[in-house]
Amino acid sequence: MAVDKLTEIMDAKRREIAPFVRSVTDAELVAFAGSHKSPGFRQSLLTPGRLSVIAEVKRASPSVGQIRADVDAVTQARLYASAGADGLSVLTESQYFKGKLSDLVEVACDQGGSARPLPCIRKDFMVHPYQVLEAAQAGARCILIIVRGLTDPEIVPIHRAAKLAGLDTLFEVHDEAELERALRHSPDMVGVNNRNLSTFQIDLSFAERVMPQMPTSVLKVAESGLKCAEDAARMRAAGAQALLVGESLMRCADPAVLMRALQSA
Repeated sequence: MAVDKLTEIMDAKRREIAPFVRSVTDAELVAFAGSHKSPGFRQSLLTPGRLSVIAEVKRASPSVGQIRADVDAVTQARLYASAGADGLSVLTESQYFKGKLSDLVEVACDQGGSARPLPCIRKDFMVHPYQVLEAAQAGARCILIIVRGLTDPEIVPIHRAAKLAGLDTLFEVHDEAELERALRHSPDMVGVNNRNLSTFQIDLSFAERVMPQMPTSVLKVAESGLKCAEDAARMRAAGAQALLVGESLMRCADPAVLMRALQSA
């Protein structure tokens, strides 16, 4: 049987970090709590009356190949901030998405000096608490946990590390079974990825089916395949409070036009 793409990427990530991964102490993580310059990630998405948009800096992906391979992360983040984004997602995975941890460092530092600082999520394939420490050191305010790629015993220490460091966590799910697993960890935010991470096919009905099953305490994020106001309206009708948008904004000549359309849907 062929290995699906998510399993391939998660295995590659484990091999990548193996040479330098180490145990992380509580003291190392707690040192970052309360020292952040930008607002909390979840807090920034609480925008009553409209959808929030997490704008993603994304050079490439396994599903479409190169998007904008030569883009400067800071320049793109500034475009998003001026366009009215509510948060930033910075890809730091190098092999499949052509991102760099230094992108996150530069974007978070630049935002820290902005009149309107936007919190960043480290978008990567988290497999060990050491990556949480890296995220905190780089200036992230949130990490991603892909439920399908981890066992529950693997999720627990990563989620705990994020809480100790004062970082929010976005739990990503794709179906009802993954949502049930995510809810065991009492998440504050859950994103539904409309892209099947085994086949990379897009279907907005995944979010429409899964989101209504989330408790009201969870901030609901729709991810992937969002290209226009009509898509955003479908997600809002399903219960989404925020959208995570990468490829569409990266390809857009004027991100502000699409940003306004998505937020006002």
